Amino acid sequence: MAAAAAAATSPLRRVVELDEAWSLRIHEACQVVPRRLLKALEISGDGRIWIPIPIALLLASPSPELYCVAMGLLAGFLLDLLFVGLLKHLVRRSRPLYNKGMYLTFAVDHWSFPSGHSSRVFFISTFLYLVRGSLREAAAGVVGPSPWPRWRTVLEDRGLELGHLFLPSVFLWSVVTSASRILLGRHFVVDVIAGGCLGLLEAAVVFLFLLHPTFFTKFLLDR
Repeated sequence: MAAAAAAATSPLRRVVELDEAWSLRIHEACQVVPRRLLKALEISGDGRIWIPIPIALLLASPSPELYCVAMGLLAGFLLDLLFVGLLKHLVRRSRPLYNKGMYLTFAVDHWSFPSGHSSRVFFISTFLYLVRGSLREAAAGVVGPSPWPRWRTVLEDRGLELGHLFLPSVFLWSVVTSASRILLGRHFVVDVIAGGCLGLLEAAVVFLFLLHPTFFTKFLLDR
């Protein structure tokens, strides 16, 4: 039975070893990338920065469209904390041995799989893409001293819209931030890929089950 168990786990073991080997190669090959830049990307994807943002938007009571987006972001962040924490606790994969200078926020942060930064940033980029219509409506409704109407006119004169610049930039940020987790030595490649896939799934769940068009309609009528 021991031999059978070893045979059954050997493919997974080979995948893990390959993942560790390639992660180390990527980490060593990218030592020329400034560590300050990688740390800045790490901070930009930190949940302690992102979670207060939708809370502030909800308290500020903006437009109904932006209010719904803020609720979706907050729900997604909480869902992400739940899923990532649960998976880290169940899988318990140790972080790379060359991971240095990392401060743990929660006990489960000691574990590597999946990458919480990757799941969070891909949730943000995917969710903002899904609610891009509401973002346009919220931006179109801006009045007063905000500089956005002027910039919107400049973009429209050049045949551009919000999605042509903002959303691709957010997606690029999510990819670069996820890659930085490998370069910093925080995670293995598979951790980052799994985190990104989890973020995509979370965005779809929040959009379909919480911010479905019928939900938007009901919310707008109630307000």
